[in-house]
Amino acid sequence: MIRTFINMFKNKDIRKKILFTLAMLFVYRLGSAIPVPGVDATKLSASISDNSILGMMNLLGGGSLQNFSVLALGIGPYINSSIIIQLLSMDVIPYLSELAKSGQAGRTKLDKITRYLTLVLAFLQAFTMTYAFNVNYGILSKAGVSGYIYTAVILTAGTMFLLWLADRISAFGIGNGVSMIIFAGIVANIPFTFYQVFVTLVDTSNSTSAFNGMLGFFAYLLMYLAIIGLVIFMETAERKIPIQYTSSSLQRNKKDITYLPLKINSASVIPVIFASAVMTAPTTIASFFKPNGFTNVLNTVLNMSKPWGLALYGLLIILFTFFYTNLQVDPDKIAENLSKSGTYIPGIRPGSETKEYLAKVLNRITVLGAAFLLFIALLPYIVSNLTSLGTSAALGGTGIIIVVGVAMETMNNLEGQMTQKAYRGFIKK
Repeated sequence: MIRTFINMFKNKDIRKKILFTLAMLFVYRLGSAIPVPGVDATKLSASISDNSILGMMNLLGGGSLQNFSVLALGIGPYINSSIIIQLLSMDVIPYLSELAKSGQAGRTKLDKITRYLTLVLAFLQAFTMTYAFNVNYGILSKAGVSGYIYTAVILTAGTMFLLWLADRISAFGIGNGVSMIIFAGIVANIPFTFYQVFVTLVDTSNSTSAFNGMLGFFAYLLMYLAIIGLVIFMETAERKIPIQYTSSSLQRNKKDITYLPLKINSASVIPVIFASAVMTAPTTIASFFKPNGFTNVLNTVLNMSKPWGLALYGLLIILFTFFYTNLQVDPDKIAENLSKSGTYIPGIRPGSETKEYLAKVLNRITVLGAAFLLFIALLPYIVSNLTSLGTSAALGGTGIIIVVGVAMETMNNLEGQMTQKAYRGFIKK
């Protein structure tokens, strides 16, 4: 690992890309510390810590929402618009479906549509969020329609600027720009999270309490590392289905066998985000109105600090995992592509039998993927109920899945570039 990092910085082109990416991320972190003019952000801390969807937005934005900076919305509106366009491209809107099947030109048009939708969603989200925060906490120094529009325009511009930074990273840096910005935002919060845990567990009033607290803190760090190891294992876990070409002869060695890999967790972290949005959106909308019997029941049922709220949250995660996995991995299309390429699964007839077999295997491995996401998503709430740690400082959560996934993807990208450079150098010699 150390030799890999040394070789990266020895390579001139890769070193330039790494330094450029770090410079862009520095600009991002700098912008996250610039508050929106005329906003008192000190009144938001308690509301964000008590609201899981706002907490997730704050997590993905590296704490910029809690500071109500010019980049408070983060890259969230773009993620939402990308998911919406992707879902609508699944034979829901014919025009979008045709673009999705039209190669690079179609993907370019879809990206433009996604960005236009991002602009609209960012403004609506900024205006609604500013209005809700001001009504409930009085964050604006000058309230009114003009104040809401002014703040919403600044937040929307911040999101579009972040999207531009992400494009620069994708073009001239390393990895996917959007993923790198989300990665940087989450990693920036990790030191503060560890500090919170240390302050909560370690009581310096006497030596005995301090010693016991240090033991608890080290146990927390070990568990944190264990969770990271579990995430790495699950993110790389695959179900390999052997396939064979009709024109090829029988394979003599196992290493020569070709496999069709199906990831155990094909849905990644998207089901957790969907489930969190469904659980918190009704209560967020209800907060705009005066408390009544309906809103009180709604807040009670959807309270994820209670067993029934956690049970509903877990059920939604399982349902969304199966739903999104079947959107991402279509057994019908895989079976069709295998048939077109003259490939078949040994012992399974091409066509409908292959489709049914792939669907059966996919559903079975998705059970493991859903159980993994369920464990990771519920762990912060369970730990917070059993200990003095809050949900933001507890183990698990979607942040670890995102950080590990982006880190692995970036390392694979860099290793691929290094291998390519090595081959080029060998050819030139």
